[in-house]
Amino acid sequence: MAQRLIDRDTSGVYIISATPFTENGAVDEASTDRLVDFYLDSGVNGMTILGIMGEANKLTAEESRGFASRVLKRIDGRIPVIVGASAAGIDNLKSFSRFAMDEGAAGIMVAPTPGPAVEDRIIGYFRQVCEALGPDVPICFQDFPLTTGVPVSVATILTLTREMPQIVMLKHEDWPGLSKISAVRAGSGTAETPRISILCGNGGLFLPQELSRGADGAMTGFAYPEMLVQVVEAHRAGDPDRAEDIYDAYLPILRYEQQPGFGLAVRKEILRRRGAIACARTRAPGPRLNDTDQAELTRLMERTDRKVKGL
Repeated sequence: MAQRLIDRDTSGVYIISATPFTENGAVDEASTDRLVDFYLDSGVNGMTILGIMGEANKLTAEESRGFASRVLKRIDGRIPVIVGASAAGIDNLKSFSRFAMDEGAAGIMVAPTPGPAVEDRIIGYFRQVCEALGPDVPICFQDFPLTTGVPVSVATILTLTREMPQIVMLKHEDWPGLSKISAVRAGSGTAETPRISILCGNGGLFLPQELSRGADGAMTGFAYPEMLVQVVEAHRAGDPDRAEDIYDAYLPILRYEQQPGFGLAVRKEILRRRGAIACARTRAPGPRLNDTDQAELTRLMERTDRKVKGL
């Protein structure tokens, strides 16, 4: 099957994958296969692996390569897969990115390196990244200043996609950021600046509004990926009210999942309860749910199920 690459018109739901671990902390290969199947069954258009939610910073280089290879082999070209490759050094980023592309990845996701939020520094860094990866590797620019500590202006995003043809996608996770989506959409697809695909993160917390502002879809890891798919499809069909009705049914549990740090443990526990993975463990240092947390989650999941059936 021909390798499918992301481009400037990529749209839909690219689910951010968790990385499953066993109780002793090893990467769980059997659960990796189950999780891939779970995402495929939910109807997602693509996947993104080894992002922040995937605890990529807690994996060894060997584990990252093994996980990427297993996911890509399991998917076998059925949907495109973006691979997170952010690294402190360009050489490491290049080596891993080339490995991922050779294994069948659809593109590489890269965030700015920590440091002063100086436009020239960010642009200079991505020039080096693009030069190292070459013109045949599509890049998703991850804009997540709440985690990276690097705010990036609309002007810089437009400069990057205008001057570097490899940068075809924006993963938008600024918050507040709705006006930023509007500005990027208005500033791209012009005579001067080519269109850029915009997929949004932040757990899907603002998804209906993001779609109305011109986003092309979602790139996030909400543990009910079918909701993301249904909301995007309803919006595409010209029925934003239906999209918001679906979204509203999941909002309490989506909000609960969005707690900084702790939310990853919630997300993995939901995936475990839904049969997608065998163990909800996060790698240390990482949160764990206590008995009260588990009881809260049980109630939220039961209420969500009732609301969804009522739709």
